[in-house]
Amino acid sequence: MANSENRKFLIALSHFPKFGAKSLAKLIKHFPDLGNAFSATLPDFLKAGLRENIALEFLDFRRNLCPDRIFERLEKENIRTVTVVDEEYPPLLKEIFDPPLLLFYKGIVSVPEEINFAVVGTRRFTSYGQRISEKLTAELSLNGFTIVSGLALGVDTLAHNAVVGLNKRTLAVLGTGIDSRSLYPPANRYLAEKIVANGGALISEFPLGAEPLAFHFPQRNRVIAGLSIGTLVIEAGEKSGALITARFALEQNREVFAVPGSIFSPVSIGPNNLIKQGAKSVTQIEDILETLDFKAINTYIDNKKMIPKTEEERIIAEMLDHEPRHINEIIRQSRLTTSQISSTLTIMEIKGMVRDIGGRNYILI
Repeated sequence: MANSENRKFLIALSHFPKFGAKSLAKLIKHFPDLGNAFSATLPDFLKAGLRENIALEFLDFRRNLCPDRIFERLEKENIRTVTVVDEEYPPLLKEIFDPPLLLFYKGIVSVPEEINFAVVGTRRFTSYGQRISEKLTAELSLNGFTIVSGLALGVDTLAHNAVVGLNKRTLAVLGTGIDSRSLYPPANRYLAEKIVANGGALISEFPLGAEPLAFHFPQRNRVIAGLSIGTLVIEAGEKSGALITARFALEQNREVFAVPGSIFSPVSIGPNNLIKQGAKSVTQIEDILETLDFKAINTYIDNKKMIPKTEEERIIAEMLDHEPRHINEIIRQSRLTTSQISSTLTIMEIKGMVRDIGGRNYILI
């Protein structure tokens, strides 16, 4: 697999949509030289264990498949690949039952000894879900976790943005190709660029041109869970994809956490049910740290006060006192943007500088 020619042909073979991990594994086992697999005949494919209809479809598909052209496109878009036998392949993902044989990525796919943690949830979050997502994700990131999510609209976007706002590393796992034409959702293209620029990565097991097909996303969710030591579900409906991620985490013997919510909220059904089924209820970051048996809680509390203040923090601190002030008033008087105020207040709350006493009314501590 380390052979560059073998890698080139593995990448080309992976572009055939009906060659999943099992089919590719059969080809790798039967053809030590994957160049031979790429140019094989129907009898060769049958000997390798492929079904005849799949082999015939590939023979037709192969006519328009050029390995060198694919390689050129990857280089042009700075997309790299890593196989399951490579040293830089994410170690936790390698442990699951069916790890992807090949990953496409932009950025840095794996950092030695990093601790990945998944944050997932609904696309249609509430104001409560937004506050929790931004707060817990930022705290986890500041405490040394690399946040993993799916770049989807909703809680995924909140999680990635919270980390990017801290100039920290986050991993976005896609259910499409990661080339510029395929990246999904299009609304998060700029966020995707910021993730890579901040030392994170875009990751996918799907090749160039792969579209956002419905069955891709459960596969994507297994990778999110597989990359992570634990998965936190913040808000999720009864049939949310976030619950699929939680199920994969359980199957992979990883920890599952959930934020409890109102019994009257449809997006709290998922996490509330997970808690009833044994997931750890999370109302503060210490619930996660204690469950994972990390000795970082005191370090986390101390470090909150060591982070340098920014100009935005200074402006907000001068505006606040012990009388509650609503976020809208802070935005209006500070002349900073809504996103600047929201992310800065979240960081200040983590540091113990301010407190939200309810309804996004803040006081100085």
